[in-house]
Amino acid sequence: MTLLDVLYNLFGFLVFGFYALLVVGVVLRVIMKRRPIGVSLAWLALILAIPVVGVSAYLILGEIRLGRRRAKLAQAMYRPYISWLQNLVAGFPHQPVIPSPKANPLVALIQSRLGMPLLGGNRVTLLSEPETILDQLIADIQQATISCYLEFYIWQEGGRADAVAEALIQAVRRGVDCRILLDSVGSAEFFDTGWPRRLRDAGVRIVEVLPVKTWRMPLHRQDLRMHRKLVIIDEQIAYTGSMNLVDPELFKQSSGVGQWIDVMVRVMGPVVSVMWSLFVRDWEMETGERLLDARPHEPEYWVEKGHHVQLIPSGPFVGGDCIQQILLQAIYQAEHSLVLTTPYFVPDDPLVAALQSAAARGVLVQLIIPERNDSRMVSFACNAFLEELLAAGVEIYRFRKGLLHTKSVLVDDEIALIGTVNLDRRSLWLNFESTLLIDDYSFATMLKGLQQDYIQQGKRLRLTEWRERSWIQRMLENVFYLFSPLL
Repeated sequence: MTLLDVLYNLFGFLVFGFYALLVVGVVLRVIMKRRPIGVSLAWLALILAIPVVGVSAYLILGEIRLGRRRAKLAQAMYRPYISWLQNLVAGFPHQPVIPSPKANPLVALIQSRLGMPLLGGNRVTLLSEPETILDQLIADIQQATISCYLEFYIWQEGGRADAVAEALIQAVRRGVDCRILLDSVGSAEFFDTGWPRRLRDAGVRIVEVLPVKTWRMPLHRQDLRMHRKLVIIDEQIAYTGSMNLVDPELFKQSSGVGQWIDVMVRVMGPVVSVMWSLFVRDWEMETGERLLDARPHEPEYWVEKGHHVQLIPSGPFVGGDCIQQILLQAIYQAEHSLVLTTPYFVPDDPLVAALQSAAARGVLVQLIIPERNDSRMVSFACNAFLEELLAAGVEIYRFRKGLLHTKSVLVDDEIALIGTVNLDRRSLWLNFESTLLIDDYSFATMLKGLQQDYIQQGKRLRLTEWRERSWIQRMLENVFYLFSPLL
């Protein structure tokens, strides 16, 4: 054996030994993280079955890493923002607001985990027609005199979305402070158009949130996304909900799922200041620029008997994962009815168990999902959960008039949760999201009417029919079910 052969064998042994140690190290790290068993087992199966792919995927996607700079900013921002919120609430008359008995456990949980107050005196309008949403938004921007702050996952050029951009350009020319936060992945196509440069040239400040860069992979998890839809105008009017800044008549028309069906809520009143603080917190996280103390806030109490509203921000930050606890609490305290709408239904085991438990104790549980979905993987993973829910007595309706994109939960026709959170693991654990808890019977009645319209436009899924689907479909569902913790 020549010296070259010896060196070659030694090199091969060292490479194999290094890789073996790497696999063992990653496996031990997965075990020591003590995450939900399903998530850990899914990662272990992938790492051990396809070591190269599994280890690489785990190093890139396996842990939540926002990056060192964002971690430092988050730590530095926490106390000032909590103090700001406390001072803000102290300035409102008629505080504290007393929640309804039904909402009280949820309100206490949100207050404890996130420091977000329940505020009364708000006026909340439910908008469910895309033309109405965009026209009202444009009108509000045209009336702005101080600021227009927008934060979206997706901005797509064309149609009425361009009219929003034009309204912002005109607003800047009037001296209005206009800022936009857009997710790097969701708005990737928009950043390749001429609109960002045109807006910036006009004076609108645009920031690409959580930019995806190959060199950042070891330091920053690349699939953490800013999924919020948030607008604050003059610190007096706010919007949030499920709709991206797109014209539904043009958006993803080639995907074969029909027009996307969304809602937004338009809010006026004290909670707008809290929603404003969420935007400026996100702005500071991305730019380092603090806007929190830029202007003194003199809160206006909008109406004496307005809606009680509480903002629920969620995401991969301290306390931000409590959205799952909030959803579970809402489901377990339901006494007679529970209606949920979501475009992407890939729940974890506790959420499935909560829905089964509610149905078992006599609660009318209705789940409304789209008949067709723009993601085949998510569609198969979703279908894997339907049979056990149907067997437990959950009513499932598949909306047939487009891709139902509304994210809402209605508990006992009294409490509404509405915002950007899907009932899937990505929304619960990885995305930056925003939800409103609205403790008001009149708003709940409006949401109930909309949900019942969705049911009327859907087809109820029957257990006997569902069990007749082909074995190929069952096999694909079960395959994607195994990896549902990773979707």
